[in-house]
Amino acid sequence: MLMAALTGLLIGSVMGLTGAGGGILAVPALVYGQGWSMQQAMPVALLAVTAGAVAGAAEGFAKGLVRYRAAMLMAAAAVIPTWTGVWLAGRLPQATLMILFAAILAGVSLRLWRQLSQPACDEEQRALATINSATGRFVWNWKTGGLMAGIGSLAGLMTGLLGVGGGFIIVPMLRHFTNLTIHGAIATSLFFIAMVGTLGVGSALAHGASLPLAFSGGFVIATIAGMLAGRRLVHHLPARRVQQGFALMLSLVALSLCWRALGT
Repeated sequence: MLMAALTGLLIGSVMGLTGAGGGILAVPALVYGQGWSMQQAMPVALLAVTAGAVAGAAEGFAKGLVRYRAAMLMAAAAVIPTWTGVWLAGRLPQATLMILFAAILAGVSLRLWRQLSQPACDEEQRALATINSATGRFVWNWKTGGLMAGIGSLAGLMTGLLGVGGGFIIVPMLRHFTNLTIHGAIATSLFFIAMVGTLGVGSALAHGASLPLAFSGGFVIATIAGMLAGRRLVHHLPARRVQQGFALMLSLVALSLCWRALGT
């Protein structure tokens, strides 16, 4: 139980700081820490990530940061891909899932390092979807709707297939393709994770997954506590340092998973 509490605190803190990374780190942590398979770890990880996201999204709503229409459109677009991902996860070999997971981690890490090395640019000029400065909300048109649906579909597939919340896709894509602030992107991502994670957990249970109640309960409580702590810390830490640490952590986890997969 101590390991569950410590792992949950770490996962929740990363989610609170970045709006992403909870599921990315939770699944490998359970695979290594508990000796579980990817299939065993996924539903427990997703349950904890979803619970943490609910707590973070509630705070985002209270501060007016959640772009709920965008999150709801992304969540609607994610329904079928999430179910598809769960179906695929039950039929892929363990080593294949590990290598796929490691490849995605490496890709996200590379993208984060590239963002850090690029000079700042005008977000308004590059944005495919923009925020109305007067209302703080997205300007809705077909391009905005298509972008949100595309982001949601990809995030949903990863949620079902790998047991992750999708925030590691949503936050970077919202920041790259829109002029939404980092705090708005994190809060919107957490609301999406709360909705789609609930679907993912239900889908996993419907496909025969089991949740060890005592361990899962402790893991969930610790993740929520870590999330709330992370949300308070994020305003006191340099965003660049947080991104550097997150990118380095993803790189190390990806290498470790590759080593384990190739050794099985």
